[in-house]
Formats: sequence, C-alpha cells, structure tokens
Amino acid sequence: MNHVTGQPRTATGDVFTPSVFGAPCWVSLTSRDLDATQEFYTTVLGWRWRIARLGDHFRTALADGVPVAGIAAVASMWQMAVSWTPYFAVTDADEAVARVRERGGTVAVGPISFLPGRAALLADRDGATFGIWQGKLVTEWEAWRRAASSFITLHTRDAFDAAIFYGEVLDWASGRPGCCEVEYAAGQVLLRSRGGIVARIESGSVETPPDPSVRPHWQVHFFVGDVEPCVRAAEKHGGSVLAEDEREAVLRDPDGAQFTVTLRRG
Repeated sequence: MNHVTGQPRTATGDVFTPSVFGAPCWVSLTSRDLDATQEFYTTVLGWRWRIARLGDHFRTALADGVPVAGIAAVASMWQMAVSWTPYFAVTDADEAVARVRERGGTVAVGPISFLPGRAALLADRDGATFGIWQGKLVTEWEAWRRAASSFITLHTRDAFDAAIFYGEVLDWASGRPGCCEVEYAAGQVLLRSRGGIVARIESGSVETPPDPSVRPHWQVHFFVGDVEPCVRAAEKHGGSVLAEDEREAVLRDPDGAQFTVTLRRG
C-alpha cells in the first residue's frame, strides 16, 4: 500500500498520519544556517543531531537518544521567516490546504512532496503559522510522543474562534474514530489526543502590535531540568531573553526564532 496514504502502521512499527490525524506530530525550526543553528541549540539544550531522511538540508535533534525536533535549513531557499513551527497530522494534505483557503487562512509553501510524505506551511486567519504533514512520521515517533519533550500553545486573538478554524481544518471533535477532542476550561481551549493534552489555545494576542512576540503565534515549549543554565547559555551565544522566571523563560535564538524552555516537574 502507498506509504503516503496507506495504512496507519506497518509491521516494522512505522507510524502514519491517519492514526493520529489532527494532533501535533512534530515541531520544526526553519533556519538559514544549519551549522550555526545546530551549535546554538547544542549549547543551550544539549541536543545531538542526525541527518533526517528528508534530505541534506534537514536534521533531527536528539535528547538522550530520543528525537525532539527538526531543523529545516530552507528559510533562504523558500524565502521564509526563521521560526519554530508545529506540524499537525492530516490524512490528505491537499484537502487540508483547501480547507485553510476556504476559511480565510493563507498558504505559504506547498503541499510539497518528500520521500516519506507531503508537507505544507500555512497561516490561520489571524496570521499564526503552522504546518501540516501527511505520510510516514519521523523514525522513533512513538518515543517522541511518550517522552513529551515539548508542547505547543497558540496565543491568539480569540481562542474559541481559533478552535473553530483549526477544528474544521484538522477534523477536531468531528466524531471520526480517533479524532482529537476539544475541551473549554478557564478561558482556554485544550486539545486532547488519546486522552492527553497535546496543545493549548489562549486568547489575548493583538493582530498588529509593534512587538511580534505578542502577535498571534504558536509558541513551542521545550522541557528542561533547569531553566537558568539555558538562559545564560542563550545569552552567551547570541540569543536573547524576552521573559524569565524560575519555572520558564521565553528565548530568541540568534536568527530571531522564539521558543520557551519550561521546567519539567516530577
């Protein structure tokens, strides 16, 4: 069966997007300089690297041997901003892209075909960037899911309006077997997949403020054992600190990509 649209899982343990459709399935950084980016995140987060199967411009970050995130050195090639982006699993990339356009979102790149699947980079109607992926998930994806090394939060103008947009694009709460469920709690929208919370949506961002950090955007959080050393390493190696407390810090890497390090408890 075709590895892009075929069965969710194979005898070798490979996982395909139909088995987790609608859920976040990866986080990736678009970068200009692969070597410089690897050096910064190795220093700040202790990551190691391997060549990704997507090609020479791609790397997979490892923490204790478990895949954590990806780097795609395509910002200059595809004329894209440098940023951290969450990717959501879909069963049909073309259909998802069409739904985004129909609902007032925009398409930046794709769908583009790679050996193991198809991807597109999109923006919702408030301008927050996200990606979709159809096909085979990253090698050892189940280990990535179990490790829960990262989580994502959408800071947006109206959480409930955003939940409707993403729900219609990604089949959240659709009644399809295995779909993600949506929960409204304390002004937030919580996205659940297989019982666990996999994303949050929060209201309050403004569409055109001078500071891009408060515009609608998906924020990627990485769990760490100690926040303070990550902050000091980021500052020493060309990054900057946007906010900091004992529990977490919002950082920018030297190219301007924003991410959060969050203390893992328990």
